[in-house]
Amino acid sequence: MPIDAALALAAEPRTGEISWNTKDVQLYHLGLGAGTPATDPDELRYTLESRLHVLPSFATVAGNGSPGVISGLSMPGIEVDLARVLHGGQSLRLHRPIPAKGTATSTGHIAAVYDKGKAAVLVMRTEVADADGPLWTNDAQIFVRGEGGWGGDRGPSTRLEAPTGAPDKVVERTIREDQALLYRLSGDWNPLHADPEFAKLAGFDRPILHGLCTYGMTLKAVVDTLLDGDVTRVRSYDTRFAGVVFPGETLRIRVWRQGDTGLRVAVSAVERDDAPVLADTVVEHS
Repeated sequence: MPIDAALALAAEPRTGEISWNTKDVQLYHLGLGAGTPATDPDELRYTLESRLHVLPSFATVAGNGSPGVISGLSMPGIEVDLARVLHGGQSLRLHRPIPAKGTATSTGHIAAVYDKGKAAVLVMRTEVADADGPLWTNDAQIFVRGEGGWGGDRGPSTRLEAPTGAPDKVVERTIREDQALLYRLSGDWNPLHADPEFAKLAGFDRPILHGLCTYGMTLKAVVDTLLDGDVTRVRSYDTRFAGVVFPGETLRIRVWRQGDTGLRVAVSAVERDDAPVLADTVVEHS
């Protein structure tokens, strides 16, 4: 069996140093569509170094991309065909606000391996801390098609009951034709998001947007419209990737309030009859 769950879970964590600066943060924000209108004071918080705050989802690219996922797929006990790998979900826990520049230690390991029958699910955890203590914890849920069926733990269900009633907020965000080309400069160089020929080999008629770009765009819309533009109010952010997005499409972001500190979010592609994009999405905030 290409995945040896016991060996993967017992493997020593991989640790390395990561760093980022204001240019990295600004580039990430621009990749999410920030800066329109360019002189809007609310947008300048994402684009101007003298006012810069950091959207928490920057944690998924800090240090140039997702080293936790890449290194995780080469951990002891894991030998998989990358063509069978899908990014199924993402969970982020913020321990304190992310500084606009910094150096930190990133520690990654396989936190769980689940047997879903026709697929295996790897939970790749990355914990990041600087000299002042923990900053964030990222969990990437990775589906590996064709690698299940060994009789292991199926793991918890990530499906949530659908929100009821009309959403408290509906926001639409248009994706520029060049947005994937700009977003990939933050570290995800997968040609699926830029090369039409590669996209066809993967089964798409054209390149698709990065799932983590949609993830970041959604959080920005929530912060800007429901959290008073205050990025420091975000405590955690979980989602399940339910479908693809193509550059040029429009995201419809529906948000329901849940109590005083919770938001349920659903994201769909307007031009494809509201095809689901992000599902089971929860933002916890102060």
